[in-house]
Amino acid sequence: MKPQLLKVSNNPVNSFSVRRDNVPYINNRWHYHAEVELIYFKKGNGTQFIGDSIKRFRSGDVVLVGAHLPHYWKFDESYFNEDEKNNADVVVAHFCENFWGSSFLNLPENKSLKLLLEKAQRGIQIQDKSRKQIGELIETILSSEGPKRIITLMDALLAIENCSNNTVLSSMGFRHDFEETENDRINAIYNYSLTNFKRKIQMEEMAAVANISPNSFCRYFKSRTRKTYTQFISEIRVGHACKLLIEDSMNVKQICYESGFHNFASFHKHFKMITGKSPLSYQKSYLHK
Repeated sequence: MKPQLLKVSNNPVNSFSVRRDNVPYINNRWHYHAEVELIYFKKGNGTQFIGDSIKRFRSGDVVLVGAHLPHYWKFDESYFNEDEKNNADVVVAHFCENFWGSSFLNLPENKSLKLLLEKAQRGIQIQDKSRKQIGELIETILSSEGPKRIITLMDALLAIENCSNNTVLSSMGFRHDFEETENDRINAIYNYSLTNFKRKIQMEEMAAVANISPNSFCRYFKSRTRKTYTQFISEIRVGHACKLLIEDSMNVKQICYESGFHNFASFHKHFKMITGKSPLSYQKSYLHK
């Protein structure tokens, strides 16, 4: 499945780029680029795809994505509905690993920074309380000038490196496959799945979306993502269930069916397999926080 190569706009005045997005559809597709990406979701909720990792993202999240690692943030439909009052607010920085000079990361003092960027090749989610401070640092870059701009970026990266609770997202075995013939296939599969996950999806449907035969689809999908399509759609459904559990506006049985599961036993089994907790335990732990 071919992610799209994006060229990040570079300003000749600055050595790296940073911008604020207030709409949910900027680069809203499966893509990759040569630059490292540091992104802060000040406001925004949806489904996050990084390599072969699928999970929810929500307001306050900070993620570091290494160079050439495919990724995709799909905002919830409420952000595209004019009747809703959900507004996106995202700050994102892009920088080349060697923008500060080819020998900079090899300095002995920068060993931890070099290791962080190597780790980012699989994507890093910042989990502990310091993500708010890191988000504020990323915002500060927007208004910084001169050396202060580079120093603030480095402060943000060092704060990530010092976090005690970072999660590596993509699996060690994830492989990038950039065959030119597969430009739009992953976007089609992801978008169709995200639109239809609440009902039972037939393999014939997905084969038609991917424009391959039904007999080939399952084998094709697993060879590219290291997981079956059934696992993939279960992760999307569990992610949606997590969102509903956090919102705490309906009971667990309602959430089961609203998330696309057709019986409670299956819902409980897949939820615990993916999150490590039962739905009620997950809800209690989050609401307690």
